[in-house]
Formats: sequence, C-alpha cells, structure tokens
Amino acid sequence: MVARNRRQFLEEVGRGMLVASVGTATAVDLGLMRSLQAAEADEARLTFGALEPLVSLMQETSPESLLPLLVDRLRQGTSLQTVVSAAALANARAFGGQDYTGYHTLMALVPAYQMSKLLPAERQALPVLKVVHRNASRIQEQDAHHHDTLHVVPHRSPVDAVDAGRQLRDSVHAVDWDRAESQFAQIASGPVGEAFNHLQFAVQDEVDVHRVVLAWRSWSLLDLTGQEHAHSLLRQSVRYCLQVESSINERNYPRCSIRELLPTLLDQHDLMDRLTGTRPADDSWIEELAHVIFTGTREQGATAVAAALSEGFDQEDVGAAISLAANLLVLHDPGRIERYSTPVKPPGCVHGDSVGVHASDAANAWRQIARVSNQRNQLASLIVAGYHTAGQQELVTSSPYPYFSQLEEVTSIGGPALLDDLDEAIRSNDQARACAVAHRYGEQNLAPRPLFDLLLKYAVSEEGALHAEKYFQTVSEEFATARPAFRWRQAVALARVTASEYGFPSPGYHQACELLGVT
Repeated sequence: MVARNRRQFLEEVGRGMLVASVGTATAVDLGLMRSLQAAEADEARLTFGALEPLVSLMQETSPESLLPLLVDRLRQGTSLQTVVSAAALANARAFGGQDYTGYHTLMALVPAYQMSKLLPAERQALPVLKVVHRNASRIQEQDAHHHDTLHVVPHRSPVDAVDAGRQLRDSVHAVDWDRAESQFAQIASGPVGEAFNHLQFAVQDEVDVHRVVLAWRSWSLLDLTGQEHAHSLLRQSVRYCLQVESSINERNYPRCSIRELLPTLLDQHDLMDRLTGTRPADDSWIEELAHVIFTGTREQGATAVAAALSEGFDQEDVGAAISLAANLLVLHDPGRIERYSTPVKPPGCVHGDSVGVHASDAANAWRQIARVSNQRNQLASLIVAGYHTAGQQELVTSSPYPYFSQLEEVTSIGGPALLDDLDEAIRSNDQARACAVAHRYGEQNLAPRPLFDLLLKYAVSEEGALHAEKYFQTVSEEFATARPAFRWRQAVALARVTASEYGFPSPGYHQACELLGVT
C-alpha cells in the first residue's frame, strides 16, 4: 500500500465526497474518476490542497456539463473568487503557460472577476462562467483533461539570493528547462514579492504582449488564490520564456535589442543610484513624450523614457505617456486588412490581436508591474514599456481614425440619448460613429459609469477574439488613473473596439444566461 500523508488523505476525501455527490456513473462521465486513479498512479502530480477537488472538476469536465455544476455550487454558497481560483489552477496545471488559447484564457480570469463586481447580483457570474467555459473547452480540445503539463519540480538548484534573477535569466538563455524550473522553485520558496522581482529579469528580455501580460495576470491572481499557489502560477512565465527562447534558437531569429539596451540605459543615466522621481509633469509634457514614443523607433522610445526618469519625473506621469502612446495606436489603426482577416476577425476590425489592443494591454501590464516591484524593476519595466510601445507607427496611419467628420452628426444631448446612439452604433458595427458618440459623451462631461456599463454589457457577451475581458479591464484601469485631458481618449478607443467585436458572441454565454435565469 502506498503511504499517504494527511494532506493527501484530505484531498482524496474531498474527491470522494464530490464523487458521492454526483454519483459514480456521472463521475466517470465527467472524468473525476481519473483523478482518483492518477493519485494512485502518479505521486508526483501537482495538487492544490483544499481547492484540488474543484480544480480537478474544472480540468476534467466538458464545458456543457461543467457550467450547471458550477451554478449549483454558486447557489450553495461557493464564491466566485473560489471558482476563478480553481479555474486558474486547472489552467496552469493543464497548459503551464504554453498554449496560446490557454494562456489567453488564464489572462482573462482576473478581468472577468473584476467585471463581475460591476454587474447586478443576478448577473455577476456571467463573465466568469463564459471564461470558465472557454477554459474547459480548450482543455478538452487539447486533451489536457487526460494529462498535465505542470508537475511537481523534483529538485531545487542552488541560487544566489542576491543574483537569482540574473541566474534564472541565464538558464532561460541556455534553454535549460530543468535548471530554470529548479532554480525558480528555489526562488519561489522565499518571499513571493522577491520571486516576482527575480522573474522580471527574464520577462524584460523580449517584447511580447503575452510575455508581460501573463506575468502580470499571474501575479494578480494571487490576490484570489492566495500566495501559497505563487510558484504554480508564476512558473508559467518561466516556461513561456523558455519556450520563446527555444523557438528563437530553432528558427535562428535575432535576439531583441532590449537585452543590451536596458542595462546600457540604466547605467548611462545612473538610474540604479537615484531615488524614485517626484517631479510633476504637466499635460503638454505627457503629450509630447507620448508623441515621441508613438512616432519613434523602439530604441528612441526606451531612451526617451530613461531620460525622463533620470530627470526625476514622477513614474506615474512617465507611465501615463506610455499609455497614451498605446492609445494612439488604437485610434490610428486602419483596421485589419483582407489578407490577414478571418471569420471572427473580418476586414476593418480592430478587436483581438490588433496593434493597438496589444500595445494597450502590454503598456498597462508594464505599468502595473512597475507599481508592485522593487526600484530596479520600477525603472526597468517603464523603460521596456517605452521600447515595447514604440516602433509600431508603420502599422498604423499618420492621421487618426476618421471619426471627427461624424461629430457634427451627433446632435444628442444628455446621457440617455447619447447612450442610445452608442448602443445603435455598436450593434451596427459602426466604429467611426461609436467613437464620435463616445467623444461627445466626454465633451458633455457626463458621468462615466453609465457609458462603461453599456460597454461592459458587450465585453461580457462578446468574445473579442480572446481579448474582450482583458481590453475592457485595461481601459477601465487606464481611464481611472488618467488625467482629465486624456481619460476620454481611452473611452473612445474602447467604444471603437466594442463596435468592432459585436456580432461574435462568446461560446458559453447563452448557456450561462439560461442557467442563471437572466436575459
């Protein structure tokens, strides 16, 4: 007989109670019995304590069968936070940060949870359930209900507590999966904040929206799952970086110049020896820096940010300029061309993996990482954000999206009338009119919450080519921290993207509505 410790025993008791509650036949159909068999056969399986029964249910159940079970649990008192936590851990164990749809789904979980707080009580589960449905669908499609990607790390390689981030990065450069995983397991056994700071050395090595947003969203999930799951969630970023480095080697791609430029700029401007800047910037300074980033090369964007930081400007103001530059990419995007269109991303659309949406999500993630990191990473994250956002003007037009010509046609006055106009524009996929109406709404200095509530409705119902939740949260956060002179540009951009994504409902949304008894 295989020995069991108390934790394993309680986990298996939890699974047994779950099987008893649904019946053995249903458990086999849902895949729950595989967990019991796997526990016997594979002692190295990564498990998640008290959450394990729900995590296994998430990983092993088809989406159509899963949603009714979750709605029942919610009605019996299980919290949405618990549902999101279990979904995140199931995703991590199934994909380990190495599946495109998988990590997009993980990155949507916290935004979906934040969106739920803005909805009436009877509708709060909708955004979470639709992302959970996406999660379960992808797990089934990839056969990840029968196998795991993440397993227990068998040993730990020694690391220097001071230089652990560089050592981890060196292992990633060498594409040494075992050593990198082992080193990060050692790093993660210490303070969680330090582990996150050490991880940034690898994250900052390439500019890739998924690389930075995965790191940020994995960190933000810890507020829901608890820090005891930090290693499981953050190691996804290590594995993502390893996979990218492996691909660079195999395809003989050039390394990103930020690898040399970042340490050079930190050294040239003596940034590591400076205190955090507090020098305030006025609106014109922020707009000017945003223009430099928007129109410049990647190297010019990074250099401009480093110079601003060396001059002592407040990091929030520097970050605001980066966010504004990313917003310009949305508002200057000509839309997807025919050559790269798909059934869910038709010509002219700007939702999904468009240049502006990607740039905005990345800039937001870099800013958020800077806010929770040590001094070195506060500065480094913003410099890399400047580099990441710049150098993309060739992908957009020199003039903004032509919605200004429609402003004269928007004659409605007051919130209700303008919101009706915006709703009609969205349902007509009229991006220009949606922008114009949102612009007028801001000009009239109306309360932002009703406008965001309307856009939220579609962020919940539509899929947005895997980006609806993330971009809604990005704009919500950037709007909340932006200066009055710039904040409504964020809302105009979101109105445009919402009009673009309408008509592509998210799988699972209608089932969730029926189960919750809402329309």
